[in-house]
Amino acid sequence: MSPDSTHNHPSRKLIIAIDGPAGAGKSTIASRLARKLDYVNLESGAMYRALALQAIENDTSFDDEPALLKLAEASRIQLEPTLGGNRTLLDGKDVSARIRERDVTEAASRVSVHPKVRQWMVEHQRALGANAGIVMEGRDIGTKVFPDADLKIFLDADPVVREERRRAQQKIKGEVAANVAAELRERDHRDRTRAASPLVAATDAEVIDSSSMSEDDVLARIEKLVELKRQQRST
Repeated sequence: MSPDSTHNHPSRKLIIAIDGPAGAGKSTIASRLARKLDYVNLESGAMYRALALQAIENDTSFDDEPALLKLAEASRIQLEPTLGGNRTLLDGKDVSARIRERDVTEAASRVSVHPKVRQWMVEHQRALGANAGIVMEGRDIGTKVFPDADLKIFLDADPVVREERRRAQQKIKGEVAANVAAELRERDHRDRTRAASPLVAATDAEVIDSSSMSEDDVLARIEKLVELKRQQRST
C-alpha cells in the first residue's frame, strides 16, 4: 500500500498495525480494539494457519516453497467478521476452530518463513485493508504489510510472562502445556531470524511492554494513542 491524497484526511478511518511475538496478547487486544472502534480485525496469523491447514490436508511439505506458493494461489482464504470475532473460511469451509489446534499452529510457523509465500500473503492482506478502518495484527504488519499505517504498536512482554499466558490458554482449551517454553523459544528464534520480514519493531512504532499490564490497561493505552492520532489529524 502506498500513501495517497486521502491518507491524512481527518474523516478517513485509521489503519492500525499491531506486531509482536507469540504470547504477547496481540490477537486479544486487536479483537477488542476493533470491536470498540467498529473496525475490521484482520488476523494475518489466521491466514497463515489456513494455508498451513491446506498443506496438511494436501500432504504438502512445509519446506517446499514452490509447492506451498502453488497451493496458496489455488486456495481461497477469507476472514469474516462476526460479533464473537472473525470466522476463517478456507475454500468456503469454516475452519476457525481447526486452525487453532496445535498441529496447525506448529505448521503455520514453518510455512510462514518462505519469502514467496509471505509476499503472496502481503498482497492479499493489503487488498483486505485497502479501505482502512482496520486493526491488523501479526509480526510484520507495521514493517512490511502496512509500512505507512496510521498507528503502529509493537506489543511485547517478558518471555516468562508470555510462557505463563500460553500455558493458561492451553489449559482453558484442555491441551497439555508440556513444552510451552521450548516452543515459544523456537518460535521466537524462527520469527526473529527468518530471511523474509523478520520480527522487529518498526522504527516509528509505539512499543508497549505488557508484562505487568492487564488487557484492560493495554487497551486503554492504545485507545489514548488512537485518540491522539485523531486529534493530530483534525489540527
